[in-house]
Amino acid sequence: MTDVLNTPPIFTPKIIFFDIDDTLCREGKLAPQNKATLEALAAQTDIKLAIATGRSKSLIPDDILELLDRQVFDAIVCTNGQYNFTKQGLISHYPLTLAQAEKIDALCQQDHLMHKFDSDRHLAWATDNEKIRASLPDYPSAIIDPDYYKTNTVYQCSVFFSHNADRMQDVDFAKKGLKLVYWHHVGGDILPIEASKARGVSDVCHYFDIDIKQAMAIGDGFNDIEMFKAVGFSVAMGDSEPELIQVADFVTGTIEDKGIQKVLHPLLPNLSQQT
Repeated sequence: MTDVLNTPPIFTPKIIFFDIDDTLCREGKLAPQNKATLEALAAQTDIKLAIATGRSKSLIPDDILELLDRQVFDAIVCTNGQYNFTKQGLISHYPLTLAQAEKIDALCQQDHLMHKFDSDRHLAWATDNEKIRASLPDYPSAIIDPDYYKTNTVYQCSVFFSHNADRMQDVDFAKKGLKLVYWHHVGGDILPIEASKARGVSDVCHYFDIDIKQAMAIGDGFNDIEMFKAVGFSVAMGDSEPELIQVADFVTGTIEDKGIQKVLHPLLPNLSQQT
């Protein structure tokens, strides 16, 4: 691993994939300096820019979608690689089968865990309680429908834990053809075992006729590990999970330390550290 803070990368990608939360955004808001850097890269280079997030399509922040609409971003990999698209339309998608969704729902129900299924339009809560009802106004795409997955196309299930001792550690997900990817100590996403951001990244690279080893990825979480292993150059944010740092080619600063600017400065000579 290289220390990015002292040594800039010797790598010129044809496409860069950015995680959203704690990479480009803090608490769902795109950092102003990151927006300026993305706009500069789009205007001054031929490098394609893409998102790679665990968020489902309906939870992608408006400021990210606005950059896709303006073609600052060329593509979005979302729902942990389960749904991948451009401004023009769908590149690839991998819905859960009904049998997979039923299996996941049963696992969550038996442990009495709050959970929701994600489609391309909704986050559909399979649990109904006062806390969830109180949160609905903050999420326009959120609905409560325990049977949603039975009649709608869904791509993953997000599960929420009340404490660290109850994080489904005893479930053999691999034996069931599934996996649980934690995105926080209180939550994670249940997916088919073959699902990952890496698969979505590969699909986007193929769409643009780019070798995945000519791609760079920047992220901070557990669900970035497979993507980091797949691309040609990977950059972990300064506050990344230790497991991700271990597989990164480069470690930069946090959002507040202008970590994105430090790592991309060599690609854009006109980019000021003060943007």
